[in-house]
Amino acid sequence: MVRKEVKNFIEGVLDNLPEDWVRLTTHRLDIYNEELAKTEFLEQFDSLFKTSKVSQELLSKLPTAFDYIRLGHPLSCVLEWAIAKSNNLPSDNVISFSSSTVPILAILRKNQFEKKRTKVFHSNALPKHFDLEVVKRVYEYDLEVEHVQNISDVTSFDGSSIYLSDSSDATNLTLDSSIDFHISIHNQAGSVIIVNRENTDYISEIQHVRRRETIAMTPANCLNVLETFAGKDIISSTSNKDQKVSVLETIKSITGTNTNGLVASSGLSIQYAILMGLVHDARVNHPDKEIRIIVPPNCYGGTNDQARRVAACLSEVEIVDFPVDAGNDMVQSIDMILNDMAQEDAVPLIIAEIPTNPRVEVPDLEKLREALSKSRSTPNGSTAIDPVFILDQTFCPNVHFLGANDILASVRTISFASGSKFPSGGLCTAGYCVANERAENLINRIEQHLLLCDNEATDFQYDILARQMPSMIQRIAGAYQNTRSFVKFIEEYLPDAKINFVSEELADQGFTPSVFSLDLPTKGNSPDEREAYKRELNLKLINLMISEIPEESKYCVSYGQLKGCYWTVPATSTQGTTKEGDKDYIARVALSANMDLEKHKNVFTQFVESL
Repeated sequence: MVRKEVKNFIEGVLDNLPEDWVRLTTHRLDIYNEELAKTEFLEQFDSLFKTSKVSQELLSKLPTAFDYIRLGHPLSCVLEWAIAKSNNLPSDNVISFSSSTVPILAILRKNQFEKKRTKVFHSNALPKHFDLEVVKRVYEYDLEVEHVQNISDVTSFDGSSIYLSDSSDATNLTLDSSIDFHISIHNQAGSVIIVNRENTDYISEIQHVRRRETIAMTPANCLNVLETFAGKDIISSTSNKDQKVSVLETIKSITGTNTNGLVASSGLSIQYAILMGLVHDARVNHPDKEIRIIVPPNCYGGTNDQARRVAACLSEVEIVDFPVDAGNDMVQSIDMILNDMAQEDAVPLIIAEIPTNPRVEVPDLEKLREALSKSRSTPNGSTAIDPVFILDQTFCPNVHFLGANDILASVRTISFASGSKFPSGGLCTAGYCVANERAENLINRIEQHLLLCDNEATDFQYDILARQMPSMIQRIAGAYQNTRSFVKFIEEYLPDAKINFVSEELADQGFTPSVFSLDLPTKGNSPDEREAYKRELNLKLINLMISEIPEESKYCVSYGQLKGCYWTVPATSTQGTTKEGDKDYIARVALSANMDLEKHKNVFTQFVESL
């Protein structure tokens, strides 16, 4: 009876679906309460179910569900709710993934720290690229597998048991309370994991893996699964290889390279493949060496957190902090750290953003190349292993670093970018990477781990990128012009503010970001008073912008959007788990090429006049 009621309600939801639930990577930022994300959404959604009320207007008024698509979104929450409701389970116990294999890796990661064994029982073939030997040897996970005819053949196991099955209907599942985790794979849409009630302590860990190493099932795929559940006819989509070819060719054009790139379901998905691929390569080519991931403590939060999570799982990998911003010189830091790595005879993997976040600084590129290229010796006189430079180009994806005649041509370099920014304009999360010729041999290893994690971009994401990327360079130029104009206005109208933005000389070299950070003037009798006043002022400015220009100004960490202006504070709030002392409580502002710049200037004038 409940299943039928849920089915009927979902039919009504699909008939009244808000367009933004499928079209955008973020939803209702004007009513986003981070502490209550998803909980608040599902409570109000469940209230609609209980009253049998559904309309596009009511659905559109629901608050934000989770954060981006990595952590979750309205349709993933609705899908999880429908599965849970139909099976008399709490919604938290159901978690959707775009990947078919990462849910397994999430359980394995938790069990590694618990020193607990894991066994996968599967009634169909294991996912195509799920290489058990690599999972054991490179990821260092303890895993057993056993083929069974059906769920009733699953035997007791001293550890965590996982039952892996294929499913054409997300909610019509055969569950067994003796099995710890049930993972159903849905064609090419991804998978859904159901956590047994006795294993609720795994839920936050599984969600964190989804947030950092992959994404939730995408809106388009969630929609297809929900339509199947509601009994609607689905037009089966076929993979369009032309779109993928188009995207890869565009990446070559944008980056000035001749090597083939890789496209993943998100920026963090591609970064995870890069790290695991490079760790794998180091273990093959330098089996007795320690591996060091060298990462700025205040860089983008997903990058920072993910790198530390990788190191925490692997016996030969450690993190080395690498100060690059706010008075620290990237080149000097790299030079000193690589000297130390030579003394340790370790494999150095360096992650850096150029320009940096949040101070939007660009190092001396000639000196950077020299520091990365310098030949160093180990204590026994042998040549130290040269670094791999992993360059996050999300702020300025248009700058050529990797071509045969470009500044980093002599350095093994892999560049990556988040596709939710300029590549798609906020319409999908897919990210990409590309190598220069010196690092081209590493791409196959990275691809191996991209496929093992089932994290390649979806067909729908390729389609979005194929449509959006050709206009990317033009949008970058337009957004930069608006940003430069706004920065100049603030400099003139509030000269005591400190603005972090590229110089016009750097812009002439091609560094044209559309993001700047704003350190507002403060006052007080002590450092604590001055900091508190500045933080209060930051929020006052942001709230004024959002309230006066709600159709354009949003409170969000994104940029590269198709229209409007995004604000956030602290500027490093995307760091999430980054230590509090490394966060920068200054406002970060991101402009687009399509916005009412004069209106933003007028509201900023109101703010200054209120001081």
